[in-house]
Amino acid sequence: MVSIPYDHRTTTRRPLGRLLLRVDAVLLLTTLALAVLGVIMVYSATRAKLALAGIDPHYYLTRQAEFVVLGIIVMTVFAMLDYRWLEHASGVFYVGIVLALLAMFAIGKTQLGATRWINVGPVQLQPSAFGTLVLIVVVATFCARRNDSLGRRDLVRVLLLAAVPILLVVKQPDLGSGILMMVVLFVMLVVAGISNRHLLVLVLLAALSAFAMIHFGLLKHYQLQRLTSFLNQSANTTGGYNLAQSKAAIGSGGFWGAGLFHGAQTNLAYVPAQQTDFIFSAVGEQLGFVGAASVIGLLGLLAWRLLRAAQLARDPFGRLLATGAFTLIAFSAFENAAMTMGIMPIAGIPLPFLSYGGSATISFFAAVGIAMSVLLHRDR
Repeated sequence: MVSIPYDHRTTTRRPLGRLLLRVDAVLLLTTLALAVLGVIMVYSATRAKLALAGIDPHYYLTRQAEFVVLGIIVMTVFAMLDYRWLEHASGVFYVGIVLALLAMFAIGKTQLGATRWINVGPVQLQPSAFGTLVLIVVVATFCARRNDSLGRRDLVRVLLLAAVPILLVVKQPDLGSGILMMVVLFVMLVVAGISNRHLLVLVLLAALSAFAMIHFGLLKHYQLQRLTSFLNQSANTTGGYNLAQSKAAIGSGGFWGAGLFHGAQTNLAYVPAQQTDFIFSAVGEQLGFVGAASVIGLLGLLAWRLLRAAQLARDPFGRLLATGAFTLIAFSAFENAAMTMGIMPIAGIPLPFLSYGGSATISFFAAVGIAMSVLLHRDR
């Protein structure tokens, strides 16, 4: 694998009209459709609760709309710039995210027992939401610079490189983001060309690590409850309660749903964190099977176009970047939707473009923008 030198002049000399003609319209329109639907669903999941509390019912609507607008700007910037600049900036990004994650333990804001946010003036940032993006860029840079497939020493180095931000994220604790980062790392290493023997070693290491975390009590009690609640869904635990309410909401929607802004589970706020982790339960209750299937279909279409970007990439770096973006969005969508229905552990991973949150929304838009750049600039 040979990396292609980046020339900043390639972006400025490429006519804007030519770039626009090469935009993947399906990828762009699907992303925007999901984002708009996300704004609507966040509003529908929060308006009644806010109104009952005497708070402006448009609060989350306005905030999420602002996040989407900012995300579109970020996506556009990433898409228009030649993606190869990321290779040269990867070291800066890596140091920056490690420092930001370390800063969490000094100046981070703690909510619900987790320190995940940094207040920058009126803006609240969640560094772990950007950690996966940085990991994608760093791993793609490292692997693309190897002349052949990854050997044992290369594998050890890239695992150590990735371990630092992953462990800092898990320490917050943000186990969901840590799991997401590990899945993205694993898929990218497979695409980068690790041998079957090394692949087996990674699987065994992952299994041993999971066993050690549970056996030696490295996971907090509530984390273990959330992860195992789907195995014993009748258990009287916090995770079991959340899952029961989520399933009740989705089941009550039937085929057509109760209708937008309707539904007892949503309007009476029975489902915790419904605008964030459990937004899919609001979709199921209000839009029914048809609406939930449509959302899954749109997310599947988005994942397919990201996978297509990886397939069409002309160099290893672009292929790995698009693979990382695909894995980030595809696994997040699968895990979030599945956990609300009780077929995957509750891991706190947001539903791409639908869950409320600025950092997550912007990071998903950035991932799509990077994949778009791989498509737009693949002829250089």
